[in-house]
Amino acid sequence: MSETLTNWDKSRSTEVKRPYTDADVLRLRGSIQIEYTLARKGALRLWKLLQNQSYLAALDAATGDQAIEQVQAGLPVIYASTWPADADQVGQMYNCENPSLLSSLTNLVRNINKSLQRADQIHYAEGKTEIYWFAPIVADAQAGFGTVVNSFESMKALIEAGAAAVTFEDRLSNSHEFGRKGGKVVVPTHVFIGKLIAARLASDVLGVPTVLIARTAANAAQFVMNDSDSRDRLFITEERSSDGYLGFSGGLDAAVARGLAYAPYADLLWYETLIPNLKEAQSFAAAIHQHFPGKLLAYNCSASFDWLNQLDATTIRNFQVALSAMGYKFQFVDMAGFHSLNLGMFDLARRYRETGMAAYARLQKNELDSAEHYGYEAVGHQRFVGTDYLEKIAEMIVKAEFPNAASTKDGDGDLM
Repeated sequence: MSETLTNWDKSRSTEVKRPYTDADVLRLRGSIQIEYTLARKGALRLWKLLQNQSYLAALDAATGDQAIEQVQAGLPVIYASTWPADADQVGQMYNCENPSLLSSLTNLVRNINKSLQRADQIHYAEGKTEIYWFAPIVADAQAGFGTVVNSFESMKALIEAGAAAVTFEDRLSNSHEFGRKGGKVVVPTHVFIGKLIAARLASDVLGVPTVLIARTAANAAQFVMNDSDSRDRLFITEERSSDGYLGFSGGLDAAVARGLAYAPYADLLWYETLIPNLKEAQSFAAAIHQHFPGKLLAYNCSASFDWLNQLDATTIRNFQVALSAMGYKFQFVDMAGFHSLNLGMFDLARRYRETGMAAYARLQKNELDSAEHYGYEAVGHQRFVGTDYLEKIAEMIVKAEFPNAASTKDGDGDLM
């Protein structure tokens, strides 16, 4: 791809395999080139951070408010997963197999960006510029929501929503796997490579240097969809699932094989693991870097891990630094927003039932202490949502229309 089409950093562009031409991209672009500012700036910032930081730590955000708090607290990147069930579009609680998942995810990414934009507007109007609010958003597109065409359209939708990076997984598409309990199924290697190519093509068509993360579920997979790819046959067993899928031995060797196959098409590689195992992580990294020196890696410090019972306190404290030394430059906790949101309300509700207003007074004291010592701003909820900012707008309009007006509020204290 030419720099004219992508505006990518040249060194990064040459590392990525694109089995299509500039003419292919131009033909798909249409007659008007639309600019996706948040996605572009986020992707460029994320890539720069990945090059210049020892590692990037992120938490999943389930709401726009949580994203604001993460940036306020100093986290440089936001992870947006498909687990915040309240974001779905069918009015029901769902897991990651939600049939309306793509619209849920794009809405979440868009809401996060809108929330960060409001925080930026509030601070900028007050002359405060010390915080860069538009943290890059890494969106989890799961298995791409279907075929290669679905993956192409999913990537486009997430870029339009303002995602800086998107992850795709080689697990069987959600719509096919929904409701089955026979074990995790992966697609043939070439099928997933097709989805990575589709995602890259989408980002090129939109002219955005989206960071593409390839995620393999091969480590814990028990079945593969079929044996159409010779690279998978080493791991195929005699077993068959009740719905006809072939047995798959999985394990770290299978994850490495897939990582090596995906490396030319992705910016980062992420292998799923069931436990927080540094030795396993080192083995995967070494095998990848033997063939692709310096390849960036991602690691999910999963909320599903039993951290306190699987690792000692010292190992937990040093875990991310150890991963960083292996090349895992993006490290995150999936479902952190989900668990934080629910536990916080459960604790407040339980204490409120037991002690009444003393429980809320305790929460309020924690807020005030955080505001005083750490800059926490949501204690002032009116300002937090932009009331002062909107008042400034109203004052400017009223002053222009009524030069002698003394206030923009009516007798009830509401904006006119």
